[in-house]
Amino acid sequence: MQVNLRSFKQKVHHHAKGMKKFLGKLEKNPPKGLDKMAEKIDAEVWKEVDCLSCANCCKSMSPTFTAKDLKRIAAHADMSVAEFKEKWLYFDEEDGDWMNKKQPCQFLNLTTNMCSIYEVRPDDCAGFPHLKKKKMVEYIHVHQQNISYCPATYKMVEKFQELLAPAVKK
Repeated sequence: MQVNLRSFKQKVHHHAKGMKKFLGKLEKNPPKGLDKMAEKIDAEVWKEVDCLSCANCCKSMSPTFTAKDLKRIAAHADMSVAEFKEKWLYFDEEDGDWMNKKQPCQFLNLTTNMCSIYEVRPDDCAGFPHLKKKKMVEYIHVHQQNISYCPATYKMVEKFQELLAPAVKK
C-alpha cells in the first residue's frame, strides 16, 4: 500500500510519545511469546506498507557502514575503500561509525525511491527496520527511534498496542 509521508509525519507528531512509552513498558515486562507475535505482526505490516512509495529511511537517516560493507560496496563501485570513504562518508567520532556525508542517501534515486546499490547495500539497510529480530526485547530501543522515521515500524507498534495495550498498562 502507498505511504503518504505527510500523513505519516502528522501521525508521528501526535502519537510517537505515547508509542515510545508503550514500548518502554513492553521492554520492562515482555509478555510470553513476544517474538512469535512480532513474526505474525511483521507479515501483516508488509501487506500494508510499500517501502518504495516511502523511502523515508533513505531520505532522513544514514546507515552505519561496517568494514565488510565498505569492502563490498567499494569493490562494486570499482573504488578502493579509502576512495569510497573520501567521496561518500564521514567518520562519526562519538559513535565510531562510518556514515553518509549527506541526506538523502547518495545511492537513492529520488524519482523511483530505488537504491542504486541495492544488491550490495550496507547490512544496516538490508536489515532495516529490524521488525522481527529473534529477541524483540533487545531491539525495542531501536523501534522507539524508528517510529519517527519508518511507517512499517509505526504500524508494527500500532498493532502491538491493539494486541497488548490492556496487558501492558500494569
